[in-house]
Amino acid sequence: MVRFILKRIFFETIPSLIVIATITFFLIRLAPGGPFSTEKSISPEVLTQLNAFYGLDKHLFTQYLTYMARIITFDFGPSFKYPGRTVTELIAESFPVSLELGVYALCIAIVSGILAGLIAASKPSSLRDYLTMSISMGGICIPTFVMGPLLVLLFSLILGWFPVSGWNTFSNRILPSITLGMVYIAYIARLTRGGLLDTMVQDYIRTARAKGLPERLILIRHALRGALLPVLSFLGPAAAGLITGSFVVETIFSIPGLGRFFVAAAFNRDYTMIMGTVVFYAFIMISFNTIVDVLTALVNPRLRSSLR
Repeated sequence: MVRFILKRIFFETIPSLIVIATITFFLIRLAPGGPFSTEKSISPEVLTQLNAFYGLDKHLFTQYLTYMARIITFDFGPSFKYPGRTVTELIAESFPVSLELGVYALCIAIVSGILAGLIAASKPSSLRDYLTMSISMGGICIPTFVMGPLLVLLFSLILGWFPVSGWNTFSNRILPSITLGMVYIAYIARLTRGGLLDTMVQDYIRTARAKGLPERLILIRHALRGALLPVLSFLGPAAAGLITGSFVVETIFSIPGLGRFFVAAAFNRDYTMIMGTVVFYAFIMISFNTIVDVLTALVNPRLRSSLR
């Protein structure tokens, strides 16, 4: 297992981060304009001093090497649009909000998705099955930028149950978490249902039925554990996607998370903020996938033996 983790770090994580950082660096420099091109009253002398201060007057390849040497120590440099603040400080300040939102959304997706899969698999090819899976598929069919305003319209403006926006109280967290988690409910429900249907035809399930155990007990206690292996494998990309994919939700509900900083940085051409956010999000996604692979190997003895 230690060998597997080290191989993932040195042969996948580090090379992937280098490639992502390199592509992002040159792509944002190819975009027209610069971080100070939108300033209307800036003089050429001041612009020259700003470029010299941030190192933008150097050759592009020199800037690239300087930045790549910085990110080894997670130093993403100063922000162009927030004077006196570094990108690392802004990430450390805003990421806990995005992480909290992602955790809430993941909990909603796991509980709702597994419950929907259980209900559908209890009577396959029945009205219950079709209705449950059709409702859960709504999270995929309706994008977050549509789902969010619809939930605000219904539960905030019409019913008045929850606040429209903000991140101050627990009630502020409910609608954004549901909006973000709805996308993954259908995936988890389908994986749970498929895993249960495959598990329910196994020999040990027939043995449990022969002993006279209730069908509900067989489904939950005996079949669910094996059926959750595909769900566990999916949780890595899902968790990473929920934590790193909250740009639209944070903008809709005015949540002070990292996603809003990234959107603002894209509009303001804040090179260092864009680079720092992309590299940090890539590190989070790769780390989640590695953790889930390790957990899957621990749960599945056959996979664990193949790693030796």
